Amino acid sequence: MKSRLRFIVMMAVMALVSFEGFSQKVDEERMQRDIEVAENILSTLLKQQYEKRSCFPIEVSGSYRAGYGVTFTMPNIQSNIYFGTSDGSFGGFNSDGITIIETTPENDAAQIADGQRKNNRAIVRGGAARAPLAKKGSAKVDRDSVKDESSQRNIKAAKDFIADYGDLIGQLAPNERIIVTNRSEGDYMWFGSFDNQSNSLITVEGVKSDILQYKQGKMTREQLMAKIKVVNSERDTELQPDLELLTSIFNRLYRSDLSKTYFTQENTYYERLKDFGVIYHMQVYSSNQQDVDNWRMPTLSLEDVDQATRDKKVKELYPLFTKSIKEDILEYGRTLRSLKDDENLIFDIRMTRCRGCGIPSSLEYTIKYSVLKDYASGKITKEAALGKISEKKGEEQ
Repeated sequence: MKSRLRFIVMMAVMALVSFEGFSQKVDEERMQRDIEVAENILSTLLKQQYEKRSCFPIEVSGSYRAGYGVTFTMPNIQSNIYFGTSDGSFGGFNSDGITIIETTPENDAAQIADGQRKNNRAIVRGGAARAPLAKKGSAKVDRDSVKDESSQRNIKAAKDFIADYGDLIGQLAPNERIIVTNRSEGDYMWFGSFDNQSNSLITVEGVKSDILQYKQGKMTREQLMAKIKVVNSERDTELQPDLELLTSIFNRLYRSDLSKTYFTQENTYYERLKDFGVIYHMQVYSSNQQDVDNWRMPTLSLEDVDQATRDKKVKELYPLFTKSIKEDILEYGRTLRSLKDDENLIFDIRMTRCRGCGIPSSLEYTIKYSVLKDYASGKITKEAALGKISEKKGEEQ
């Protein structure tokens, strides 16, 4: 009896310790300092992969998401940035011939008139933008082989960074990740292309526990490198009817006259990534600002709403939106036909602006195509399929 009581007490103490460790809050100031140091290290490692590395800047930005880890976003480094031109100068960023239209959430994003599409190369971005283009007169090179070499250099820098310096972010939990990627959070939408070049998606991911095992000598470097996940997938620019159809479905579902939560301005678009899947980018809004403190919320049929009421309604709509978007991804994702079983359907959603509301700035939902097929054929229930949709939240607003 005493031994059983002792066992129960011991288990209770262990549970309490685990709970305290789990609930311990992250020191945000220290985390930000660690991230900024890591940004500098990764930027330096990337530069070291190229000759004339002092000739161009590489800006890396990192962000922490509790329970997920730290994501470092590097520039979409294209091979034509790093190769000399025929006049002996060094290639760089150039925005000649490109129209850049600045947008912010909660305004009318449908501003792209035909006259603004100069040479069919307009870009919509949520902030300042520069596009990498080779200078006029650039020497002709084998773009594909150069691009492949550039991708491999970036992957090597990312893997070395995770292995050698990932432990410098000291507050990460063992199950949290360190990710290096050149995919932004859906900040941009392309119209046309740059000389029909396809860009590569690079994502390199390591887990903190594996890094600690390596640092403690319990794992070799080769074993750690084998555990670091690498996605190096090329964007497919060929139009696919089923992918286009799903775009039109979500543009219609979340138009302000049909949606009951947040709405889009029919600006959903997709990226097809070979051997990886498809990413749909959405921007959703909750309201249209009429003047300084006067809002219209079309999905709720509300006019002349003040700021406080508007923010309250935005928070109330958030759980309803997350429920409906996941159900719609499941129901209408079944219409896809061109994905392979192990490929992913991903929705990358930029959320409505609501400062101080405590809702995330972005959401990302991922589901395997095999799950959609099993649900469509009745092999699994709706509840089981919904449980297989993974959710990643951006920083709180």
